Amino acid sequence: MSHPEPVARRMYDLVEPIGLVPYFADEADEALMALGLRNPWDAYFAGRAAPLGRGVPADVVHAIFYNFAPGEVARHLPRVWELTTPEAALAARERGCVAGMRRILGELADDPAVARAADLLLKAATSARVEGRALYAALRALPVPEEPVARLWHAATLLREHRGDGHTVALVTEGIGGTEAHVLHALSVDMPANEFGRVWHLPAAQLTAVIDGLRDRGLVGTDGWLTTAGRATKERVEALTDRLAEPPYDALTAGELGCLIADLAPISAAFRTAFPS
Repeated sequence: MSHPEPVARRMYDLVEPIGLVPYFADEADEALMALGLRNPWDAYFAGRAAPLGRGVPADVVHAIFYNFAPGEVARHLPRVWELTTPEAALAARERGCVAGMRRILGELADDPAVARAADLLLKAATSARVEGRALYAALRALPVPEEPVARLWHAATLLREHRGDGHTVALVTEGIGGTEAHVLHALSVDMPANEFGRVWHLPAAQLTAVIDGLRDRGLVGTDGWLTTAGRATKERVEALTDRLAEPPYDALTAGELGCLIADLAPISAAFRTAFPS
């Protein structure tokens, strides 16, 4: 007997493509780079860490972001705040993301469905508790945009970081470190870890040590792929992540949730088509 798909998993499939706009729409990087940043990774850390403010040390941002290799955050923070300010980075990120969304959505950007989806998604996104969710809490403290496309992006970003904070909890629960999480994910989709985008650049010895550590725990086999225990661990991480991502959607009635899903479907499809899989 099949089990119904969790609401959080269904909504993740619809919201995640919108949440990926800062990382795949060129306009987002261009707007941030125009502030004088040195490279796209400067733009990434300035844009995503800006809600935390200027004074948060790199080690703290590393802990919150969780899944970067040691030292990667410190190559960009706090240096980016010598080149721009968190306030300017936030404004540029929103401006660039809205421009990218409008380009991708075309006429759909001004469809009433976007405004309806933005309002309902924002209702969900601002309803959850903030305890234990540092990045989500920081985003909740920001002003909410008025323009519908900007509101939709803001709501999607809130929900993406809410889910991300919960995903970190799930990984910690299973004893999976940040770099290990990327290896676990790559192998779970039958991709060699050294080909996965977030860890392929690591020195071979460093990546091998991570894989060896997972092998010592019985999560990776001698063939280099996940064992039954490894796949079970990945499934538990995803299941707990889904459970922890459910609370925002409890704020919506069944009717509101149905309307939101219907309005988001074509919007989400446009971004899935535009962005690489």
